[in-house]
Amino acid sequence: MTPTTTLGEMPTRYDPAAVESDVRARWEASGVTTAGREAVADREPFTIMIPPPNVTGRLHMGHALNGTLQDIVARHRRMCGFDVLWLPGTDHAGIATQAVVEKKLYAESKTTRQELGREAFLAKVWEWKEEHGDAILEQTKRLGASCDWSRTRFTLEPDMSTAVREAFVRLFDKGLIYRGARLVNWDCVLQTAISDDEIEFKTMAGKLWHLKYPVQGQDGRFVTVATTRPETMLGDTGVAVHPDDARYADLVGATLLLPLVDREIPVVADDSVDPEFGSGAVKVTPGHDPNDYERGARHRLPIINILEKDGTLTEAAGPFAGLSREDARRAVVAAMEERGLLERIEEIEHNVPLSDRSKSPIEPLVSEQWFVKMEPLAEPAIAAVKSGALRFQPERWSKVYLDWLENVRDWCISRQLWWGHRIPVWYDEDGEPAASRDDLALGSPHPQTGKPIVSQDEDVLDTWASSWLWPLATLGWPEPTADLKRYFPTQFLSTASEIIYLWVARMIMAGYEFAEHEPVENRCAFSTCYIHATVLDGQGRRMSKSAGNGIDPIEMIDQYGADAVRFSLVLLTKEGQDTKLATEKFEMGRNFLNKLWNASRFVLNAGELPRFDPAAVTALEDRWILSRLAATIEDTHAAYEGYRFNDAASGLYRFVWNDFCDWYVEMVKARLMEGETVAVSVLGRVLRDILALLHPLAPFATEAVWERVRAASVDELPELLMAGAWPDGAGLRRDAEAEAALNHAQEVVITVRRLRQQHGVAERKPAKVTVAVTAPAAEAPLAAASEIMQRMGVLESVVVGVDPSRPEGAAVATDSRSPSSFEVLVDLEGLVDKDAQRADLGKTLAKLEKQLAGLAGKLDNESFVAKAPADVVERERARQAEVAAEHARVTELLAALEG
Repeated sequence: MTPTTTLGEMPTRYDPAAVESDVRARWEASGVTTAGREAVADREPFTIMIPPPNVTGRLHMGHALNGTLQDIVARHRRMCGFDVLWLPGTDHAGIATQAVVEKKLYAESKTTRQELGREAFLAKVWEWKEEHGDAILEQTKRLGASCDWSRTRFTLEPDMSTAVREAFVRLFDKGLIYRGARLVNWDCVLQTAISDDEIEFKTMAGKLWHLKYPVQGQDGRFVTVATTRPETMLGDTGVAVHPDDARYADLVGATLLLPLVDREIPVVADDSVDPEFGSGAVKVTPGHDPNDYERGARHRLPIINILEKDGTLTEAAGPFAGLSREDARRAVVAAMEERGLLERIEEIEHNVPLSDRSKSPIEPLVSEQWFVKMEPLAEPAIAAVKSGALRFQPERWSKVYLDWLENVRDWCISRQLWWGHRIPVWYDEDGEPAASRDDLALGSPHPQTGKPIVSQDEDVLDTWASSWLWPLATLGWPEPTADLKRYFPTQFLSTASEIIYLWVARMIMAGYEFAEHEPVENRCAFSTCYIHATVLDGQGRRMSKSAGNGIDPIEMIDQYGADAVRFSLVLLTKEGQDTKLATEKFEMGRNFLNKLWNASRFVLNAGELPRFDPAAVTALEDRWILSRLAATIEDTHAAYEGYRFNDAASGLYRFVWNDFCDWYVEMVKARLMEGETVAVSVLGRVLRDILALLHPLAPFATEAVWERVRAASVDELPELLMAGAWPDGAGLRRDAEAEAALNHAQEVVITVRRLRQQHGVAERKPAKVTVAVTAPAAEAPLAAASEIMQRMGVLESVVVGVDPSRPEGAAVATDSRSPSSFEVLVDLEGLVDKDAQRADLGKTLAKLEKQLAGLAGKLDNESFVAKAPADVVERERARQAEVAAEHARVTELLAALEG
């Protein structure tokens, strides 16, 4: 048999490198991923917005998993007849990008951005972006992402800037954006404010210093406070105690003398103090602690800032001014110890807040910043989940979302950077702000005061202040464009749990606030938010550059192919569970694709693929595989529709590997040798549907095979599988009778193979088998499948009956799936040398008994069990159970030989 295609001989193994670039070129040339084109203009839209990766980024395994999941949805919905828009793009990533270019600039020319100047530095960043900014998108293409690449967007494009300004001005005019001095999270390395949601906490070893503050007018009396940051004592403006704490009742209202700077500070009573913690007295540093900021406000304590923006101490720190925070800490502790005011030092472990960008400790700092009032924006976003307009999957993430929104704090949106959307606010000579959609020229009149404009705000907006508009701005908002009306709101978002606060919730808020082209009930930015798993290393640790445990998806694509990476990731990732990943796990995907490739090669070698005619199907195995196919189509569609990606992959794996390759292909080989066309037509039909079902998961291999199937088929098939229709199940039906017969036949064959192995009988040596039916309902299906059992089990004969004659000395096993249905008896007469086998089994049994005696001696010894490490004892017990099971198996085999 030879292939009828003109594509040349199909290689014996799937070679991704020989396939992927060619397939990708064909996809790109076809325009199939272009949303809104004439061919799909009348279809229902389905929109996915890619979470825009940072322009500084490289594809990591989290991107690879999320990109795969989004592509599965896009390809499936496209095949189901939707006009799919999967919109790609990148984020300008203010802090990260500026840091990369600053580092590069200094390394090459020893020049700082301040020395270069704002405009010249921004020109350098744009140069870097143009050269490197699309790298991650090119890597995403290698994964097989079927985005509408003609619509690729960047968050600093002019249209995006227009949208960002529009949103800012609208909120400003409504009084929802304000500027004020507030305690913010300050990154001393990057010298910018960051939001609460850009902080990560790390458990670290530290010290708790217990410091003594003298009571004014009471010589020898002190109040002890404890702190992990002793340098901040220089900014203390009070000490708080609980109003019901009898120890300090006489001190409330008294004055303490703050050591080292000799500042008088009051003792105040505050309900927030825990009298059970430490001494029950808490130092109050309103300028450098969020809880103290609130306490200070309640008691009208002054705010003293002891930290410069670079982390050195200000003049307010007195003799410690100019020291770094680390040097100041050492100096303050030494000075307190010298004065006898250091009571003790306690070694502790505590959670330290770190900037998620610079990884440096966060310093709470009072600073003039821009804020968004969040409560009014949060209300409709909360209602979206409660009404069902927004659904999280897994559902448990809705609680995380609601907990944050129901306790939301105002959003600090200003950043002390140059790279980003500059805040569209200008000031007159008196510092009066004006927000404007258009640039205000210096010297032009202020819109409200009429005085000359003298400057624009120096800060830029938080990166998320542009990203929250992503589903709107990328479609043309604030203009009422055709794209905006057609593709908003979107249907599906897949993202990581750590940006539920940073991005997901804010996009929902933006939709309700700004999508005025839609009625309020239809403004939820997306209807499903899928929170994908976190990809961990093989030991269950988060992958990171610093830990050196990351796996580069591009390297894996080079080694195993894109489809193997995709399929393995989905097969390993169960919904709601993080996944452990090691490089060898990708062999699973590669092996599966080789299995599919070789099965396809077998089918294509059968010659021309005739038209499938369901009326011609009579053979039991054909009825069975077509029934299994009907079930698989239904199950796979439901899994894709419900975003149960692992269910889809697992089900297809079982159907392709087990049902199709291991069973059906083997069952029809003899019929193909006889030139039977019905078997070929069934093979062709099943293969075509398999390729379509697998296409969202493994697009490259399925497209490559489809090209050959199309060339070999008498039916006219779409040129690209990607552009084809989802299998509709036409001509298929569930056949319970055929499935029952084949299920029983498979169990008999599997049991015979197991008995052959146990008794050392060669696989291809014909055997006589008796199936003793113990459940009458099983007799008819077993009898119907007897020819298949004989062929697949390499049997000389097979007898099925309710009470058949039992061969003497036969090996016996029951149906493992339903032990009460039947027994399988393999006649060993003439197949084995019973005496030799009996002798071998006797020797094995003696060895096992010796091992069991030794293990019992150990485990019955109370001293051993008490003194040995727990894991050693557990290992010995597991070994005992293992040896006992083997002893029982060998005993059973000996009994079978004895008849």
